[in-house]
Amino acid sequence: MRSPIDASIVKHFAALPDPRLTRARRHNLLDILVIALCAVICGAESFSAMADYGYSKETWLRTFLELPGGIPSHDTFARIFARLDPAAFSRCFLSWVQAIQEKTDNEIVSLDGKRLRRSLNKATGSAGVHMVSAWSWHNRLVLGQVKADDHSNEITAIPQLLSMLDVAGCIVTIDAIGTQKPIAEQIVDQGADYLLALKRNQPELYEDAQSYLDNWIARKFRDENDAIVEHSTYQTRDGEHGRIEARRYWAMPLPDWIDSKHKWAGLRSIAAVEAERTVDGKTSVHRRYYITTLNPDAKRIGHAIRNHWGIENRLHWVLDMSFREDESRIRTSNAPQNIAALRHVALNLIRSEKRQQRSVKRKQLLAGWRNDYLVQILLDQELYFETPKNSKRTS
Repeated sequence: MRSPIDASIVKHFAALPDPRLTRARRHNLLDILVIALCAVICGAESFSAMADYGYSKETWLRTFLELPGGIPSHDTFARIFARLDPAAFSRCFLSWVQAIQEKTDNEIVSLDGKRLRRSLNKATGSAGVHMVSAWSWHNRLVLGQVKADDHSNEITAIPQLLSMLDVAGCIVTIDAIGTQKPIAEQIVDQGADYLLALKRNQPELYEDAQSYLDNWIARKFRDENDAIVEHSTYQTRDGEHGRIEARRYWAMPLPDWIDSKHKWAGLRSIAAVEAERTVDGKTSVHRRYYITTLNPDAKRIGHAIRNHWGIENRLHWVLDMSFREDESRIRTSNAPQNIAALRHVALNLIRSEKRQQRSVKRKQLLAGWRNDYLVQILLDQELYFETPKNSKRTS
């Protein structure tokens, strides 16, 4: 059982550097962070909404926060989040997640990027923020996030994020943009397996794997002597709302000629998945290809492929639909990146509360209506009982 102190958000965020001059502080930094977090959990989408939440809940907030300068204004929230060091904020976030994460062997850790659509600021010429996140399927938690550099893309951000994570014993899944030899080598060096999607950004490897697998699938894995070559297969079928989808998975050991030609770290198997989708009587078929350090077990590989999309369905989609991330107009300095991280904290807390079998949005509404339910969400991670009520720190 983990220690409440180790799981305390306040303990892990207390080391966050305060960007303000000491003489200019009217509000405790931790008070600002806790109010902002509570507001985001309850559905606040802007700095004005955070201030409105604080004013409406001031009596309750004073039961566990000092609030020496009262409730911060929306300008105060905006200035603080614009000036906070996002790298330091991410380190605090990572420290907290590592304290609450229940790590398991063969855990699937998915990495993927998402652009904050309205963070583009034409007035200042700043590009929109592109965040790369790591998602734990078993824990249903965001494990960490980094911002992709304005002048690069996910290829440079993925190694940074990986270096922050303890992925030993895990299966790291990444879409085709992360199918790069240095990234594969880093995953292996960190003691993990990888499952990487193949597309035409690796043209020779893609064509070799595609032709090899397609040939054996067409031949039903029988050689010229009618003997069955080593392979494994797995299939699933599901459907709802007039949609039927069948998926067929095939996996084969890496052939020596592909291994000697391309030389990827730890590569053992190549795999394909064919999705056959029927919607309103119209059927489409699409086949995708993968490389992996896993043994050629089609069921295990298929499970990892399906679960990779949890980062889209259970993270990115929820951020857009429940937190309205793509509609956020927060775009000044470091604020978009820091608020994106704060949304991840809020989502982790909401997801960790399992007593109420409700959607994320309904949990947000209930937390806004009922302080006792918000306490329940916070207590799952022992939030505010570690708040330094008697701290000498002032602002």
